[in-house]
Amino acid sequence: MTMLTNEERLIKAGIVLPEIPMPAGLYQPAIRAGGMIYTSGQLPLVNGELLNPGGRGCVTNEREHEAINAARVAALNAVAAVRVVAGSLDNISQIVKLTVYVSSADGFTNQHKVANGASEIIGEIFGEEGRHVRSAVGVKSLPLNASIEVDLLVISMDF
Repeated sequence: MTMLTNEERLIKAGIVLPEIPMPAGLYQPAIRAGGMIYTSGQLPLVNGELLNPGGRGCVTNEREHEAINAARVAALNAVAAVRVVAGSLDNISQIVKLTVYVSSADGFTNQHKVANGASEIIGEIFGEEGRHVRSAVGVKSLPLNASIEVDLLVISMDF
């Protein structure tokens, strides 16, 4: 049985990576430092529009499912930024760390479930190389009143 490459898994899953959103400040979406690629925090932007469960950027128990989808979108934006720096997702040998920030309403404690949305899409794309450590962090607010922000740390074979 032939193993699929990261790029082949992406195609087989029907996932189309978005164009990298324009930075909202003075930073790069992703940079290489030695064999590592670091992404800046990526928001759940689709065609320049922010996905915001509840419209206020604050995740509640009632909006958890929508937040999980927003985490997937933000993770795809991070993967797109990685691809630009790496040249190809096939040049990625390991996703090391995923951090998911969740703008949380008072009493919301399911940040880990929201972060699963990002972890699952990473696994779909990278297979075994997508197994990572993770932090799921509840915060009061995020840039642009976003509900979710995601960043990645990956190892690139092409260095």
